[in-house]
Parts: sequence; C-alpha cells; structure tokens
Amino acid sequence: MSSISLDASTSPPTVPLRDDARVMALVGLAHGTSHFTHLLLPPLFPVLMSEFDLSFSQVGLLMSVFFVISGLGQASAGFVVDRLGARPVLFGSMLLFTAAALVASMADGYAWLMLVSVLAGLGNAPFHPVDFSILNQRVSTPRLGHAFSVHGLTGNLGWAAAPVFLVGIAAMADWRTAYLAAAVMYLGVLALLVWQREQLKTEVVVRPAGATRGSDLAFMKLPVVWWCFAFFLLSTMTLAVVQTYSASILKAVHAVSLQAATFTLTAYMLCGAVGMAVGGFVAGKAAHTDRVVGGCMAVGAGLMLLAATGWLGGLGTMIVLAATGFAVGIAGPSRDMMIRRATPKGATGRVYGTVYSGLDVGFAISPLIFGAFMDRGWYGVTLAGAAVVLLLSVYAALGVGRRTAEARP
Repeated sequence: MSSISLDASTSPPTVPLRDDARVMALVGLAHGTSHFTHLLLPPLFPVLMSEFDLSFSQVGLLMSVFFVISGLGQASAGFVVDRLGARPVLFGSMLLFTAAALVASMADGYAWLMLVSVLAGLGNAPFHPVDFSILNQRVSTPRLGHAFSVHGLTGNLGWAAAPVFLVGIAAMADWRTAYLAAAVMYLGVLALLVWQREQLKTEVVVRPAGATRGSDLAFMKLPVVWWCFAFFLLSTMTLAVVQTYSASILKAVHAVSLQAATFTLTAYMLCGAVGMAVGGFVAGKAAHTDRVVGGCMAVGAGLMLLAATGWLGGLGTMIVLAATGFAVGIAGPSRDMMIRRATPKGATGRVYGTVYSGLDVGFAISPLIFGAFMDRGWYGVTLAGAAVVLLLSVYAALGVGRRTAEARP
C-alpha cells in the first residue's frame, strides 16, 4: 500500500459561528447553481424534443456529453484547485454557466444544444474539488458535518429550483426567455461571489522538496479511493434516471400532466434537501458513516421498486418518489464525511476530483442505458433498473468503510 497517510485534511480551529455560516452560505449558493445547471436542459426536454424533433436517445446523449466532459474535467480540476486555489476556478465556472445559458437561448437545432452541454459540462467540472477545498480549509472541524449538510441541501435546492424556474418562465413567456433569465441569474451569483471573495480564499498545496510529479498521483494507489468512485458512479445512475426520465415516465404510465410531473421532480429534490438537513445531525454523531449511507440507500431502493410496480397510481407513485428523495438525502452528509475520512492529507482537491468524477460517469452512462429502455416503452423496467443499481451502491458504501478502517493504524 502507498505510504500516504489517510488522516483527513487539517481543518481550521473553531471560529465564530457567523464566519463559518458565511462560508457555508457562499459555497452552498455556488453549489446550488452547479446543480441548477445539471437540469438546465432536462426540464424542457418535452418542449425541445417537439421543437427540434428529437428522440429520448438524442436528449439522453446531451446529458451524457455534459457528464463525460464534467467527469473528465473534474478529475483534472482537483489538481488545478490544489495548485491555484479554489477561488479563481470557481469564478471561471460561473462564466461558463452564463455562456451555456446564453447559447441555449439562441439554440436553432441539435448542434446548438450539444454546445450547451459542452459549455455547461466544462463549468460544472471543478465544483466538488472547489467546494470541498473551501469547506475543509475554512470551516471549523466541529461544524463540518453541518457544512456538508448545507452543501448537499443547497445542491438539492438547485435541482429543485431548476424545473420550477425554467418551466415556469417558459409557460409565462417562452423557452428562450427562460434561458435568458438563467443567464442573468448566473451573473448575479457571480457578482455576489466576487464581492465576498475573501471568504473563498484557499491555500495552495506546495509540493515537498525532493518530491516528484508522480507523487501527486500516489493517492490513486489506494483501493479505498476507487471504492468511493464506484459508490458515486452507482448511486448517481439512479439519480440520473429520476432527473432525466421521471417526468416522462409519469406522463406515459399515469397520464400525469407536464406541470404535475415536473412538480414531482421538484418534490423529490425538496424532500432530499430536508433529508440533508436531518442528515447533518446524523453525520455528526455517527461512528460508522458507511452504515448510515448503506441503510438509507437500501430504503430508497425499496421505495423506488415500489414505484416501479405502478400499483400506486399517479398520485401514489409521485408521493413514493418524493419519499425516496428524503431517504437518499439523509445519507448525503454521512457520504461526504465518509469520503473525508478516506482522504489523504494534502490531497483534498485531487481526491475529491477523482472520487466525484464517478458522479459524472454515472450521470453520463445512465441516460444512454435507460434512454434505450424508454424508447422501447419499458417505463417500469427503467425505474426498477434504477432501484437495482441503487442497491449495488450499498455494497460499495460498506466497502469504503471496510477499506478506510483497514488503512488506519
């Protein structure tokens, strides 16, 4: 095994709550915008599919391109964040989001939408190494569980806001106006972050004297890193199904209106946000965060299997899907604490970039696999398949816990 220590990154001493809260809020706002961008296109897929005569597989490919670019960029962005600091990378991401929204507002065909996916994916790539570098360096240790809770909660709120924001404005005006409004929103967030830039400063990682460039990659020899990667890949495949296809499944199977189906996705994210808030208290007290994560994911998988049967009708299925969001949300802070405990000292950006790229890989491959199911009308199978993949993530989470325990003295 590598000689790298698995001690978590050094955290700052306890500071006034006001200072910690300000950092949490700024990072949370930025994280919320990145999650908003995950859903920059999907809520309006029904409109865009009609406008440009697209299939489920074609729109699924848009999401795959977004997450392939984000995943590849995220793994390398961790090194950039460690060397340059998180703040300049964050500002660059916000500019790319603005450009993506502006291009979407001018889209005149599938190629334009593909460009939106590319720009948004590039902007999304650095977010987890940026966010966790700031939180781990600037938030005091006793409040880290709550910091991770706020981080996850705001991400879910970003997911929840996107369908309401985009579909709502499109209904009142049109879809192009919705994307223009998104561009204005991104610029507003960027202006706030620049104003509060001193709260976002991080220390750069200096390579020790005599160390080679290859030493920067030593963490990749640790098995626990790849167990973390596998966990994110599997759990995210399920989330991608909910985000990309739940509205279409509800419409096709239960004749639910677009507005009601979109609200279900928002309810899933809001319930996930509530779960994140509860999970912050759980993570702070749990000795075995991997077991918390595994238990919550198992409950979520069971609820999704129930939704897949179609026995509950439209309203019942909508309620069960929302409850799934709550179960998975509780696991969020414990998941982030689990990753922190597995992170070698001085490699926060690199490890988070690599591990969280599993999230992007899951988002990339899931729409392609399950989009083929959707094109064949296998709506129940799509939800059931997502539930099975979520069950597999339970095994991966427990694997992370075992490897972390084995690596510690």
